[in-house]
Amino acid sequence: MRSMMKLGITLPGPELGPDPAVLGEFTWRVEALGYHHVVVYDHVLGVNLASRPGWDGTYSAEDAFHDPFVLFGYLAARTTSIELSVQVLILPQRQTAMVAKQAASLDVLSGGRLRLGVGIGWNEAEFVGLNETFSNRGVRSEEQVRVMKALWSEPHVTFDGKWHHIPDAGINPLPAQRPLDVWFGGQHDNVLQRIARVGDGWMPLHLPAGDAAEREIETLMGYVEAEGRSRDEMGIDAWVSMGAGEAADWRREVEGWRGLGATHVTLNTAYDFDHHERIPGTSLDDHIVAARAYMEAVGDLL
Repeated sequence: MRSMMKLGITLPGPELGPDPAVLGEFTWRVEALGYHHVVVYDHVLGVNLASRPGWDGTYSAEDAFHDPFVLFGYLAARTTSIELSVQVLILPQRQTAMVAKQAASLDVLSGGRLRLGVGIGWNEAEFVGLNETFSNRGVRSEEQVRVMKALWSEPHVTFDGKWHHIPDAGINPLPAQRPLDVWFGGQHDNVLQRIARVGDGWMPLHLPAGDAAEREIETLMGYVEAEGRSRDEMGIDAWVSMGAGEAADWRREVEGWRGLGATHVTLNTAYDFDHHERIPGTSLDDHIVAARAYMEAVGDLL
């Protein structure tokens, strides 16, 4: 397993807005602060709240989301070393070979800096609008990963699955990292089993460091070993926040995840869900000040 835990940060894109200058400045400034990776997440369609009274989804059409691959292509040109991590791409609402192509292109153009996380999503409206099936999205996603890894590994692929058929064809260019790793978000037991079969890492976005997280990680690692794989092959990237508590509390959280074997932690300054609490401010400067304070508090633990 990786000897050092790596600290990243989520790009608060919906809060900062779509202006590329602002998003680029945030990214190169956190790179300069020493953050290992920057994270974006994915929504293609947002619903109109006026036609859905009582909507309880996290995001709507009022929230701005750039396409992760396009945004990271831009940010790759504004930075030199920071890893570009999607956490997560809603894989089953997208065409599989197209995702493989886009990911490979981004990895090449960024100099091998892409880390792809995938999930199955929650917003059925997106699946309807993208003409994809919502009800089987979990099981389809596993075959999608198998297809993508094949396309990333060989110049020509023949694949005959339940949902995918490739007649001796391939993508060009292949990714710089060959094959690309695929990490998964989600906490259902089916997801943990899927990770053990075809995944390279788990992103437990909503778990605090503690007994519940330890049990889930042990469950995952049990599945990994049952598949004949080593625990050392599996990464763990946990989300952390800093809106509550002080530096000593942030350090305890990072130390807790390190004790559980996490390979990465990702700071969220704008996320306010479950145990996560966001920072008070919303401006670019507010987020950068917070990122600097967090790095100063926990940097020696990495």
